Amino acid sequence: MAQKGVQLDREIFSCSICLDLLKGPVAIPCGHSYCMNCIKRHWAKEDKKKIYSCPQCRQIFRQRPILVKNTMLADLVEELKKTGLQAAPADHCYAGPEDVACDVCTGRKLKALKSCLVCLVSYCDQHLQPHYDVAPLKKHKLVEPSKNLQENICSHHDEVMKIFCRTDQQLICYLCSVDEHKGHDTVSAAAERTERQKELEGSQQNMQQRIQDREKDVKLLQQEVEAINHSADKVVKDSKKIFTELIRLMEKRRSDVEQQVRSQQKTEVSRVKELQEKLEQEITELKRKDAELKKISDTEDHNQFLHNYSSLSPLSESTDSSSIDIRPPSYFEDVTVAVSEVRDKLQDVLRETWTNISQAVTEVDVLLPQPEPKTRAELPHSLSRSTLELGF
Repeated sequence: MAQKGVQLDREIFSCSICLDLLKGPVAIPCGHSYCMNCIKRHWAKEDKKKIYSCPQCRQIFRQRPILVKNTMLADLVEELKKTGLQAAPADHCYAGPEDVACDVCTGRKLKALKSCLVCLVSYCDQHLQPHYDVAPLKKHKLVEPSKNLQENICSHHDEVMKIFCRTDQQLICYLCSVDEHKGHDTVSAAAERTERQKELEGSQQNMQQRIQDREKDVKLLQQEVEAINHSADKVVKDSKKIFTELIRLMEKRRSDVEQQVRSQQKTEVSRVKELQEKLEQEITELKRKDAELKKISDTEDHNQFLHNYSSLSPLSESTDSSSIDIRPPSYFEDVTVAVSEVRDKLQDVLRETWTNISQAVTEVDVLLPQPEPKTRAELPHSLSRSTLELGF
């Protein structure tokens, strides 16, 4: 009952926000008390809403209450501190399913702070104190909290196993050493630990050296990756520039051919139109002469006919139609043939040189150790490299 009363006092004088003893206690209008800083921080979060509430009973205050330190309550807390009363442990101090619990605590157990290899008991902070104050207990071996303390107890004799049997490579108790392990090569667990510790330290040194070696290898490989990326980026950039220049050159040649064809087209069309205009003028003159001749031919008066006939002007010289050479409609086909020949030659050159380019790309190989094949299935059937193809 006394213990229950003390626990009640702890709850009364603890802040429900920080779960510790009240510091600078203040009572708000609903009657609940808090640390001044705790309730201030709580209400600071509600400043934007302009509505303030009690963390315990949720009573709403339209205006932020003025906080005044409760001197009487503060004095009571100080007196309780002097008598050794502390606040109730917070929930995070109690042992959970994954924690090592104090073996001494009754009721809800606290987390163990240390385990004693001599007592084979785990202690919380409060129950561990005698191991720091009592002289015989100071000699006990304290370790981090462990759930496996019972593994140190001999299942046959219910004694602590402090001896190691090198013959059977197992821990035994004193009774085991004079019973079924009698005559075996035995040493203390501490002595065996010393030997194993040396082996372990050697293994650790070897492991650390291997770690350092592998870290150096990883660094070198990282540098290799950076070098590969840098080289690849540079080649892609340079290749793009070269191909761009090649494309620009092809565009220039295409433009030159187009300009020459258009220029020749203009010249030939101009010559044809000039001759066409001369012929059309000649046709007009001939039609006029033909109409004049028809008019004279239709004259009924003989004297007038003879007079008009004698006044006829001679015809102009006719254009020689034999000078007009009509060709089939394929005037510039020779140009197309010539351009096609250039294309074919360029394509042949690209095919011949592209093998070298592709081989130069695929020959890039970082020299890394390859694992030995363990089965026939892992043996490569063939070594092939991907090829690059260019189409026009």
